[in-house]
Amino acid sequence: MQRDLTSDIIFYSLRIAIFLTISIFIIIIGFIIIKGVAHINPKLFEWEYNSNNISMMPAMINTINMIVASLAIAMPFGIFGAIFLNEYNKKDTKIIKLINIAAETLVGIPSIVYGLFGFLVFVTYFGFKFSFLSGVFTLSIMILPLILRSSQEALKSVPNSFREASFALGATKLRTIFCIVIPAAIPGILAGVILSIGKIVGESAALLYTAGTVAKIAAPLDSARTLSVHMYMISGEGLYINEAYSTAMILIIMVLFVNLISNYIAKKLTKS
Repeated sequence: MQRDLTSDIIFYSLRIAIFLTISIFIIIIGFIIIKGVAHINPKLFEWEYNSNNISMMPAMINTINMIVASLAIAMPFGIFGAIFLNEYNKKDTKIIKLINIAAETLVGIPSIVYGLFGFLVFVTYFGFKFSFLSGVFTLSIMILPLILRSSQEALKSVPNSFREASFALGATKLRTIFCIVIPAAIPGILAGVILSIGKIVGESAALLYTAGTVAKIAAPLDSARTLSVHMYMISGEGLYINEAYSTAMILIIMVLFVNLISNYIAKKLTKS
């Protein structure tokens, strides 16, 4: 009887928690979408920004470019680093433990710390100034530990029987990793990549110190405003709150669209 009562309490507590979580999520997203749709207009998507249209198009293009460039830098280092740590260093040496602890610590560091680092290193020391490149390099360093740790966990989740079967058939270690292990770990690796994209899209603190706030489509050494920075700037002025809601709605749609594409790619790669 006591066990049944405890089970019922746990069961209904979990249901209530799930209901509250989903309800809060729906309320927040619904509020932003309703406010955003009410004030969306063609002027917000004009090619050039000015004080009359408050266009978010330059910021959207800068955001997409920053996602692509940051992932192009961080993904190879993160994924290949995880392969090296998991497949070629099975023993937990002091160096490996130190790398793992450092990666876990870096994942939890506030983004403004990365922004200050990027300002000191890329903006000041290397002389890139407030530019697209400074923002990209800073974001690449910021998402690298996340991709590394998620890729490590994904590779660890692949059963050793897969590797042993491949070796038994005469495959080399390198062929086993790239033909057997990585395809099996792709869903987990892409999960880390999706989280990284979310961090890039929603980042503003680090970019204020590195990429700058100029609202135009940026060249590599030009100041670049992303959507999150754009929303921060226009809401901070207090004159364009309605446009800020529309920008927030576009941010949510972008993240949702990227997640759907990533999940589709993961399913296709897993089936193949």
